[in-house]
Amino acid sequence: MQRRTFVTSSLLGTAAAWAGANDRIRSAVIGTGGRGLDHVSNLLRASNCEITAVCDPDANRMAKAASIVLEKTGKRPREVADLRVLLEDKSIDAVSIASCNHWHAAGTIWACQAGKHVFVEKPLCHNFEEGRRMVEAARKYNRIVQGGTQRRSSGGFRKAVELLHSGIIGDIYLSKWTLIGDRKSIGHKPPSPPPAELNWDLWLGPAPAQPHHANLVHYNWHWFWDFGGGEICNNGVHSYDISRWAMRKELPARTSSSGGRFVWKDQGQTPNTQVASWEFEDGSQIVGEVRNLYTPNDERAWYFYGSKGAMKIVDGGRGGPDNLKGAYEVYLNGSRKPEPDMGRLDDIDHHSNFLEAIRAGKREMLVDEVEELHLSTAPCLFANIAYRLGREIRFDAKKQNFDGDAEANRLLTRQARKGFA
Repeated sequence: MQRRTFVTSSLLGTAAAWAGANDRIRSAVIGTGGRGLDHVSNLLRASNCEITAVCDPDANRMAKAASIVLEKTGKRPREVADLRVLLEDKSIDAVSIASCNHWHAAGTIWACQAGKHVFVEKPLCHNFEEGRRMVEAARKYNRIVQGGTQRRSSGGFRKAVELLHSGIIGDIYLSKWTLIGDRKSIGHKPPSPPPAELNWDLWLGPAPAQPHHANLVHYNWHWFWDFGGGEICNNGVHSYDISRWAMRKELPARTSSSGGRFVWKDQGQTPNTQVASWEFEDGSQIVGEVRNLYTPNDERAWYFYGSKGAMKIVDGGRGGPDNLKGAYEVYLNGSRKPEPDMGRLDDIDHHSNFLEAIRAGKREMLVDEVEELHLSTAPCLFANIAYRLGREIRFDAKKQNFDGDAEANRLLTRQARKGFA
């Protein structure tokens, strides 16, 4: 297959002019697994939005998504296996991407080139260089690109971060977070013919050509380096994002990480236990831990330490009052501070925020603009590089690489297969 060529010259002058021309947004969902079906539900709930197409190399999953849209709206969307064909449809205004990580960059960049606005799930990309190119494409083609770290839309997390930004605990010098989720061994699966409903070549896309086996399709690809980045890139991006958001940081100067794939003797390549430390130019730090083995205390929590006190935030899905609301506690002078009536921030619908920004033609309206997700994804990718090399790595912000470290720089990118670059 050869990559289709998109005509983009006319897009440059008209990219920001869509807003106001037509309030109804015609959208497509790319990647129709579990998260993709969430995207379908979110877009169906949104005001004045129509899902006109769904896209997935698995025909069965694509048909399921199309049937849901049909049931809710009375109209069955187009089913298109190849996103390059989908992007030729000039009637589509926006795409919502929930494909595998290794497809995020190509899908986003080609969509921007084709004049589409983009919602793309976390992690932003498979490797650092792809993330940079995604941000550049959003800027070059003047597209609205929303990221998928949805806790930025939670009223509880927004309020906690607002308090931290107000200086309630002073200058923050350290944030620590834990991400504990009990998973099971994936065992070993031998090479096998792909199922009839799956276009294996399309599923591989930019990744290296290799035989199909049942531990890749449809979820366990997360634990293989060619496709995913382990738990630290799967859900760790959410955790890192809260710390970075609260501390107002960009990319770290130094990264170290250790761990392993303990207990399980299986086919997976990424660690199931990993601790990472990120240090910034001013000496402040973020420290994160992911663990997929049983732990008695499995809360997902963030701790912030400042010159005047500390704050703890507990994820709503892990012991907080409501799902993803972000319950927080403030400690000053060694004791918990009584919670004053500081008001409350409402939750924001993440997909609706994306659509509203499209209508207004203002990327600054986004709660999770693509560059924010890039700055939260890249450090998790750095942690994996440090883990794989078994040593600390140092990032040069001006050069946007590990200056003079050829071994680490090699892992900042990959060679995409012909036709998918």
